[in-house]
Amino acid sequence: MIVVVDYGMGNLRSVQKGFEKVGAEAVISRDAEEITAADKLVLPGVGAFPKCMENLKELNLVDPVVGFIRSGRPFLGICLGLQLLFDESEEFGTHEGLKVIRGKVREFDRDMKLKIPHMGWNQVSTRKDVPIFEGIKDGSFFYFVHSFYVDPLDDRDIAAETEYGIRFTCAVARDNIYAVQFHPEKSQENGLRILKNFANL
Repeated sequence: MIVVVDYGMGNLRSVQKGFEKVGAEAVISRDAEEITAADKLVLPGVGAFPKCMENLKELNLVDPVVGFIRSGRPFLGICLGLQLLFDESEEFGTHEGLKVIRGKVREFDRDMKLKIPHMGWNQVSTRKDVPIFEGIKDGSFFYFVHSFYVDPLDDRDIAAETEYGIRFTCAVARDNIYAVQFHPEKSQENGLRILKNFANL
């Protein structure tokens, strides 16, 4: 069973519907036992990093989510669900993340004269072969909405990059962990292929 973590933030139903479109059953839950027992776990999210961490703590979901990741079962982070994996974010001050992947979440430099948030379709360049990108051409377009980006400490965690003023990490992969900055559930055929690939792990 695929469980989509409900911590009060994010387009949960859109993610669930995305899995349904590719023939995979997914349930939305904030129940710690259900999260712990999942076959695969998805952490989506939109909004502010500190508020998301606050909600996870208030709902006592930090340990179940981190425990699931450490169990070695497939995990997918989407948008803020990618950023939360890191040590800390500089959004509204410095705030600690889940500390699963070493590195920081940084704000785009507004002096770049580019529109922030970075919103819309952009190309994704893969850095290494990972199962969730199977069958997707390098340079394919995905849909983004974000003002912050992840900066991994270890380059080996980088699965894909995107150009927006700078070249930034838009996907990470390590062992059972997969996470993307863009929204697969809003990225049409390519996005659905990512969800299908994850469901088939």
